[in-house]
Amino acid sequence: MDRLFQASIKENKRLTEDHYILTFCPFKKTIKPRPGQFFMLGVDRSLDPLLKRPFSLHRILGKDFQILYRVRGKATTILKYKKTGDIINVLGPLGNGFPGLKLTMNEVHGKPILVAGGLGVAPLFSLAESIRDRKPLFFLGAKSKKELLCVNELKGIGIRPIIATDDGSAGRKGTVLNVLEDFLTHQSSITSHLLYACGPREMLRELALLVKKFRIKAYAAFEENMACGIGACLSCAINTREGFKQVCKDGPVFPLEEIVW
Repeated sequence: MDRLFQASIKENKRLTEDHYILTFCPFKKTIKPRPGQFFMLGVDRSLDPLLKRPFSLHRILGKDFQILYRVRGKATTILKYKKTGDIINVLGPLGNGFPGLKLTMNEVHGKPILVAGGLGVAPLFSLAESIRDRKPLFFLGAKSKKELLCVNELKGIGIRPIIATDDGSAGRKGTVLNVLEDFLTHQSSITSHLLYACGPREMLRELALLVKKFRIKAYAAFEENMACGIGACLSCAINTREGFKQVCKDGPVFPLEEIVW
């Protein structure tokens, strides 16, 4: 399989108590991922865990790539102990990625809107960096200040995120959708904006209602458990208006209006 390769870990940086950014360099030189795509990582050379795990492309740094992950199981616990120079097996890039990246501001008549809930910032960061000349509006939400991710990194690429926390410890108090709705309510013309999102399933469900209300075209990257990443195991099915599709093969990015909740 031409998408299976080995890579060397260049850095495994701790961001918070349980969030890390892993930077890896493929030995192959032809890897060209797009924002919104993902990789399947084999975290250990042993057969435990047996299956690779999916991770969104977080950032493209020349020939190096980053993933942002949270430690919450055996595979990611193993991953957090990986050191510079360690070798990992990778399958990818996989999936369709975000559409509309080559459009100009004049073509869409407005700034792109990005909405991230928690770890949903992972795939949206590479998107934001790739379209920063279009001055995207980045809405970033978390439960609390200590769980906010990539604020300084976003500022480092010239994007000041609009922050919301559930407890009010940073930015506006409330959910990121509360802040987004308030923003949209006060805009004179918003139907020509493109919106991109990633976050918990419940957040995306509520966002689907919100963008329908304001008649905004929206795309979301969905995160599902998957075993293969190539459409063979059928474990990541998602219900759409055209029937069940597979997040790994048909997604992970879907128009929000297409999803049956």
